[in-house]
Amino acid sequence: MNIIRTPAVELSTIPAVAYKLKLASGGAGLKLLRLDQNLSATFTIDRRGGATAPYGTVDKAFFPDSAVEEAKDLTEGLPYSSRGKIKVAVFDQAKEADDVTEAEVDAIDLVDSEEYAAIVGRYSDEKGKINYRLLNKDFIQFAAKSKLVADLIAQQALEDDILVHIVKNRAGFLANKKDSLSDAETLALIETLDEIDTHSAFKELKNYIRHSLVRK
Repeated sequence: MNIIRTPAVELSTIPAVAYKLKLASGGAGLKLLRLDQNLSATFTIDRRGGATAPYGTVDKAFFPDSAVEEAKDLTEGLPYSSRGKIKVAVFDQAKEADDVTEAEVDAIDLVDSEEYAAIVGRYSDEKGKINYRLLNKDFIQFAAKSKLVADLIAQQALEDDILVHIVKNRAGFLANKKDSLSDAETLALIETLDEIDTHSAFKELKNYIRHSLVRK
């Protein structure tokens, strides 16, 4: 079974590889796998400030804070996708990264949506990381030209409702789809994009909506 994770990156602080993943319990995490020991560790990532915390028991002698910070920095902005579990050769024995912390693809499925693929494809840079500045600029330009968005602002609709409307319609346009995501699916898409970066994926767009509501 595949899991929802980023590509793996190699660390320089310790002999290990790491990737960001969706946790089975919800939210984003970091998985580190030693290349010289039959050891792995998982850390949660706070969605507000980006702080990491051990997910279970972690031996800091093998997984120091410096390695966790490097893993977080290297995976920042890398998109999720449905990927197989990593096998690391340790002393000529294959060790598969497999535990109950990993959210499997059939549990959370927006990463397989055409809308998510269209956003990743359009806004990823040459390093494969999502350019959130470009994403926000494009979505704000779309919102500024939309009569429906202008009507929602004039009606003093809720900020979250306006955000969902913008993301739903722009994502559908990018994916060249006539059928829109539901509000719940759109919220799940936003949550997935939020987890890729330690900051809100649509921070600038939210500020634009907030300022537009105040001006009315």
